Amino acid sequence: MDPEIVNSYCRRLRLSAIADNWQSLESSSKEDYLCELLKLELKAKNSRRTNRLLNQAKFPYIKTLEGFLWDDIELPTDLSIDQLISLDFIDKKDNLLLYGKVGTGKTHLGIALGVHACQINKKVLYYSTQDLINELVKRHRKETLPQFFKKLDKMDLIIIDELGYVPFHQDGADLLFQVVSRCYERKSMIITTNLEFGRWNTVLGDNRLTTAMVDRLIHHAQIIVFQGQSYRLKNSMLKSKMD
Repeated sequence: MDPEIVNSYCRRLRLSAIADNWQSLESSSKEDYLCELLKLELKAKNSRRTNRLLNQAKFPYIKTLEGFLWDDIELPTDLSIDQLISLDFIDKKDNLLLYGKVGTGKTHLGIALGVHACQINKKVLYYSTQDLINELVKRHRKETLPQFFKKLDKMDLIIIDELGYVPFHQDGADLLFQVVSRCYERKSMIITTNLEFGRWNTVLGDNRLTTAMVDRLIHHAQIIVFQGQSYRLKNSMLKSKMD
C-alpha cells in the first residue's frame, strides 16, 4: 500500500502519532505492533489534552511539585502531603487557603497543584487577584459578566493569587464576592494571601462583605501556613555571601 494513503487516513482520523510511527515501529507480532501504535497515539492525545488545559489555565509560568520543599510549611493535622498531592480536595469541592509572608512559596505551590490538576484532566483557571478584579470590572461595564461566569462554571479549580497585596475599589470587592459565592460548594478554589483573615477588610474595604466572604471560603477549606523566610531573600543573602 502507498504510505501516503495510510498517512492520509491518519490525518483525516487525527491519528498523528500513528502517522509518525507506523512505518518505523518494529514488533514480534501483529497484535503487539497494533498495541504499541495505539499506546503511542493515546500518549500523544493525553499530551495534547494536557497542553490544551495548561494553555486554558493561563498560568503566568509553569511550576511543578517535583523537588518542592515542604520543610517550613504547616499542614492541617488531618491533611498529609500525599493527600494534598492526590487533589482529593477538588473532587470534594473543598478550598485551599495558602497563607504566609511574601516569597515563601505560596504561588509556587498553588500553580504546581494547578498544573498537576491539568495533568489529570481537570479544568483550571488562574488569576492574580488584581487581574481578576480588572477583568470583572471591565466585564461589568460591558455587561458581559454572565458570559464570564459561565466560563467559571465549567472549571474544576479556580486559583486566585496574591489576595491582600493591593487594596481595591468597592466595586471590585463586590464582584470578587460574587465569584466566591458562585464557587461556594460548587467547585474548588485555591487562594494565596499574605494577610490573616482579620485584616482582609483592609483590602476589601467592607467588614460585612469580608466576614461573608471568609465564611464561605473557610466553610470547606484546608488552611496551609507558610512559615519560612522569603526564597528570594534567602537566595539574595546566599549570593551576597558567595560574592
